[in-house]
Order: sequence, then structure tokens, then C-alpha cells
Amino acid sequence: MKKSKRVKKSNSWKIKQHRDQYFKKSRTLGYRSRASFKLIEINEKYKFLKKDTNLLDLGCHPGGWSQVASQIIKSGKVMSIDLKEMDPIGNVKFLKRDFLENKTKTEVITYFNSLIDVIISDMAADTTGSKSLDSIRTNQLCTEVINFSKDILKPKGVLISKLFMGEDFIEVKKLAKSMFKKVNFFKPESSRKESKETYLHCEILKSL
Repeated sequence: MKKSKRVKKSNSWKIKQHRDQYFKKSRTLGYRSRASFKLIEINEKYKFLKKDTNLLDLGCHPGGWSQVASQIIKSGKVMSIDLKEMDPIGNVKFLKRDFLENKTKTEVITYFNSLIDVIISDMAADTTGSKSLDSIRTNQLCTEVINFSKDILKPKGVLISKLFMGEDFIEVKKLAKSMFKKVNFFKPESSRKESKETYLHCEILKSL
């Protein structure tokens, strides 16, 4: 019975992917994931990726966002961090590490030899079957990314992070507004309509 449900779920996912225009476009254009289009859209709206940007991609696997960033950033640096392996991308430094480990911040600052311009994160917690719990756990990751950014970003730096519209959304929003002068939310067209995800855009750190 359980196996039958898993097979049905797998088949349903395959059908959705087959009908998904962004999944098809990612294959055609050689992107690692359909999520690449989310970053493209977010950047078209807020214009934070430039050729000399120094950028950190947190939770980068499989590399869709790092791939997009590396195509724009030519004279800056890109570092990507994840617990999972990521296949190499030209001009991207990959670090297999938990970004919350104490030594990670030191390694990041050492690599860039300065504070950085942009932090991006498309991280989501592993699914548990409970949408409410998944939302809480993903938003906790977003909270950790926000707190991480205050010691890494330049004063006029930019933070982009995924979060879910859920019961703790307001708490994440309050935290972001307590640390940044500009805080916006944006749901790209390439986000699935049924998804509760949105993206946090923060700019210019407040003096704390």
C-alpha cells in the first residue's frame, strides 16, 4: 500500500515536471534547475548582480543560483556553501560546510578578503509531510541567514532569502526590518502557484 502511494506520488511529480514550462526551459538553456529563473526574475526587479559583485550563495545545491550569478559576475567573486556536494562551476568557489559553523564566517571573509556585497539563499528545510512544520523549519533557516548576514555584508549590502507565508512569517519580517533599512517581498512568476514561498529582499544594514 505504501509503495503504491509512493509510486503514484512519483508519477504525479513527473507529470507536473513534464508540463512545467520553467522545467522545460531550464533543460533547453542548460540550467541546473528551474530555480535559476527565480533568481533571474528577482535580479531583474532589484538589480543587485553586477560584474564586480562579491557574492555568497548559501544552501547552493544543485547550483542553479550559483550558475546564474557566475554568468553575470566576471570580475567579482562567488562562493557557494552547502552540506551537499555541488558539481563544479567555473569561477565559483564551493565549500562543503554548514554555514552556521563558527569557522565558516572566518573562511568566507578570508576568501573575499573583505565584507561582501550580496548574500543569496534558496534554502528550504527537508520536507516532513507537514506543511506547517516545513514552513516553520524553512523560516528558521531564513532567520539564521538574516542573523548570519549582519557580520558578513557590507553596510550597503543586499540579502535575498526564501521564506514561506506561514504563522511565523511576521516574526521573520520583524527581524529583517530591525536589521535592514529596506525590506521587500517578491514572488517570482517562476514560483509554482501552489507554493507558499516568497523571497525576502533586504538592503542597507542599520547601525546596531
